[in-house]
Amino acid sequence: MLLLIILLQQVYTMTFKDLELHNNIQEAITEVGYLTPTPIQQKSIPIILAGEDLVGIAQTGTGKTAAFAIPVLNLIHRIVGSAKKVKHIRTLVITPTRELAIQIGENFTNYSKYTSIHNVVIFGGVNQVPQVDKLKRGVDVLIATPGRFLDLYKQGHISLDHMHQLIIDEADLMLDMGFINDVRKIIKLTPTNRQTLLFSATMPLAIRELSDEFLTKAKYVAVDPVSSAKGSVSQEVYFVDKDDKKKLLHHIIVENKMSNVLVFTRTKYGADAAAKYLAKNGIKADAIHGDKSQNSRVRVLDGFKDKSIDVLIATDVASRGIDIAALPYVINFDLPNIPETFVHRIGRTGRAGLDGAAISFCSKDEKPYLQDIEKLIKNKLKVIGDHPFPYKAVDPNKEVKPDLRGKKGSAKQIAKTESEGKSAKRSAKPKTDDNSRKSDASKKNKKRWY
Repeated sequence: MLLLIILLQQVYTMTFKDLELHNNIQEAITEVGYLTPTPIQQKSIPIILAGEDLVGIAQTGTGKTAAFAIPVLNLIHRIVGSAKKVKHIRTLVITPTRELAIQIGENFTNYSKYTSIHNVVIFGGVNQVPQVDKLKRGVDVLIATPGRFLDLYKQGHISLDHMHQLIIDEADLMLDMGFINDVRKIIKLTPTNRQTLLFSATMPLAIRELSDEFLTKAKYVAVDPVSSAKGSVSQEVYFVDKDDKKKLLHHIIVENKMSNVLVFTRTKYGADAAAKYLAKNGIKADAIHGDKSQNSRVRVLDGFKDKSIDVLIATDVASRGIDIAALPYVINFDLPNIPETFVHRIGRTGRAGLDGAAISFCSKDEKPYLQDIEKLIKNKLKVIGDHPFPYKAVDPNKEVKPDLRGKKGSAKQIAKTESEGKSAKRSAKPKTDDNSRKSDASKKNKKRWY
């Protein structure tokens, strides 16, 4: 028992110096304020330094990027050598969105500050010429989105002959965005003797199958299981009709004098509509999603980070690139239909030991989603019933719309035809057989055989 206690104490008091990193890398991470590794870093870094394949499962904000970037830089530092040496791609990082690619690139730059390791970030939606020029000048670490990587590879601008590590980041989001087949193509282009690292916030069956297929004797590490929401985050739910959600959002922000609020919507249209409504009513708000240009997305993100924008409304895909340490509020304007996404969303608040608040709006059609979420997190969200926009009562006398399925013509024409048909039936006289050759007396005395 005493030995176990000593071992546990050693785990919890581990510092980056205990990992025996190269002095140049150790100095850089100390400058950015890293002293003690997070749980995912404690578990992952020794495995990566040993050259083994790894699958890492952790919520957002737990230090996943540093968990793979620091040991990889330590591994390739000696291989890269001096700045005069010819550069080849040693490490490839595949990530689903532009924002994530940029964020990972910034982290690699910070950690490799005192080395000659050079990284390049490439993504779609912008002119490829500047990116190709950077590749021609030489690169050690390439961070790319799947589509742009395959485009430039087919054009002959990328060679993986000297690659050592393949890192697949946010694998579950890659699956959600339909990139999984592109990821498979990329994996098949890489050397078979590579070291493969796969990181994800959740672990769907398809991602596990991918790891089983392409990773060799991979080690699995997991912290903060996906079913767990942070204890420092208060969780509330408001029952509100879909049409009143924008009004309730405005009411809550104004009433509680909120700023630095991240709002999640299910659709791009919903994000734009909510942002326009808030802006129209005097709140500094903007939206970010996949249809926005790269320059526009960067401008909005910078505005949110420097607090010139109080409310950022985002879809789940675009939000993966948002990395803000002290985010006080997360609002689920629309509940996600995947329970794990809820945990991923609210994981953006309450970081670094700070308190956070997660507020959710639930319309009538979203109640099944709420039940699935509460089942996953094993907790009932606190219901806030005292607000100006509760569910509206259903009017029993309200005219029911006609069922038009399988019928041709406009709604008015169909309704008119049905109305005329009913009137005709009511006014129709009993049918008589005027063409019968039988006499009236014969008809009157007609006998039934049954």
